[in-house]
Amino acid sequence: MRIVLTGGGTGGHVIPNVAIIEELKKHKDTEILYIGSHDGIEREIISKIGVRYESVSTGKLRRYFSWQNFIDAFKVPVGYFQAKKILKDFGAEVVFGKGGFVSVPVVVAASRLKIPVIIHESDLSPGLANKIALRFADKICTSFEETSSYVPKKYAKKVVYTGTLVRESILKGDKESGYKFAGFDKHRPVILVMGGSQGAMQINELVRNNLDELLRKYQIIHVVGRGNLDIAIHKKGYAQFEFLDERMKDVYAMSEMVITRGGANSLFELAILKKRAVVIPLGTEGSRGEQWQNTRILANKMGWSVLGGEINGENFVGAIAMALNNKLTIGKKVENGVKKVVEIVLNNN
Repeated sequence: MRIVLTGGGTGGHVIPNVAIIEELKKHKDTEILYIGSHDGIEREIISKIGVRYESVSTGKLRRYFSWQNFIDAFKVPVGYFQAKKILKDFGAEVVFGKGGFVSVPVVVAASRLKIPVIIHESDLSPGLANKIALRFADKICTSFEETSSYVPKKYAKKVVYTGTLVRESILKGDKESGYKFAGFDKHRPVILVMGGSQGAMQINELVRNNLDELLRKYQIIHVVGRGNLDIAIHKKGYAQFEFLDERMKDVYAMSEMVITRGGANSLFELAILKKRAVVIPLGTEGSRGEQWQNTRILANKMGWSVLGGEINGENFVGAIAMALNNKLTIGKKVENGVKKVVEIVLNNN
């Protein structure tokens, strides 16, 4: 079967596709193609796992006024015709979309070609790209059971709760390899700090402004996001990286606790790995509020600490100490829906 995957813009739209690809590769009768943007993060991630990659012109979907919106409006139709040609040439039999602006022209082109379309929504409420894709999709898979209430009633029959998409490989980390990679010892707890593939300035500044105090008790492995390295910092027990991919599983394995934004994929990984956490969701002024929605449900289920608004150093350091002492209160098991979604993709229903 010839399967096309699409999604991009941030790691949150790409890494779940990697989970699907890992599972699809177990089926020898499948041929996989990934359609992404010309220079998005998805090109780098997908190129590392040996999957054919094609790119299309994309226009970013913005919820605010920008003159760039007028320019990007012309890019989307171009991307549609490019995607249509790629799908035809490849002989695509099914398309799986994971959201992000690059997925829209691909999903629309597939629908026009009568190719079955399956999409997946990680957040509690659908993002803008998936809101557009809803009408063109045959199935809408969700990470949250509650997402069905955020989907228009006319599309309700398309919705199927599958659970989240977490890479099987991420669950098989080696603690010893993690210590060796980071150059850490085993005498102090390791805290992983991450703000998503693009980083989080607020979290980065909180860590750097309180680094000396934190390093008295902990070791910090800090994923700062693209272009956010501070090359002036050289301290024992502190390691910073722009982005972690194949090493992430080992870093997770050695970490006692994680400080993170409220992106659904990261939160579900932490839930399945049963990690303690301090969650600092992106504020509603910078998003539609999906990170707060995700966090409210999962933090209550897991017993995580949550910080928001203006956060000072004392609050930040105190929350870390409290989170390390928190007892995880895992209720209903968090479902990894990779196998379910792959079954839907392979059967086109």
